[in-house]
Amino acid sequence: MIRPADLPQVIPVFPLPGALLLPRARLPLHLFEPRYLAMLEDVLKTPDRVIGMIQPDTNPKATAPGDGPPLHRIGCAGRVTQFSETEDGRYMITLAGVSRYRIVEEVEGFVPYRRVRVSWAGFEQDNRPPDADQSFDRDKFLDLLSRYFTAKALDTDWDSLKEADDELLINSLSMLLGFEPEEKQALLEAPSLSTRRETLVTLIEYALRGGDDYGVMQ
Repeated sequence: MIRPADLPQVIPVFPLPGALLLPRARLPLHLFEPRYLAMLEDVLKTPDRVIGMIQPDTNPKATAPGDGPPLHRIGCAGRVTQFSETEDGRYMITLAGVSRYRIVEEVEGFVPYRRVRVSWAGFEQDNRPPDADQSFDRDKFLDLLSRYFTAKALDTDWDSLKEADDELLINSLSMLLGFEPEEKQALLEAPSLSTRRETLVTLIEYALRGGDDYGVMQ
């Protein structure tokens, strides 16, 4: 694990709508655009190997930190822990979530991808042992989740869900269920595991009441 003091102040960012990374979780990614292949090549030369995942901001009033399209101010950085190259030059990588960050400003430079200066302040919990959700009613939550999966004709490994610890369960579902990008952002910005769980429950209940047919990210 990267110590907070060792986290870089300038990081490359990968804007990807709907792709959510959370601290201590893992996110598989498929890189094929030349600019992101160049980003990976540069990142692998650094000791920290950090990439910042970030949601594009679709709010019409949103402003960009630089000259590119608007980005949300809060994202999550991950460390490249695995990578493999395909025969046609694409890469499959895995990011391990390190910490959330807040964008301070965009950094100009002679690279094809975007880089930002960030602040890690306010996200110290991300570098501590897993959070606990003292008020989590697991049986009630799993019953709600079962109704959601049935309504969406989805299948899962229920034994694994029942055995997963609180943080792994809540964060994995937050990342995998196909909510809208702005809803993913709300899950990311939740200040604690309990508030993320409450947000997740609200989104699932909304879907069961006839909200958009989110499906599941593949």
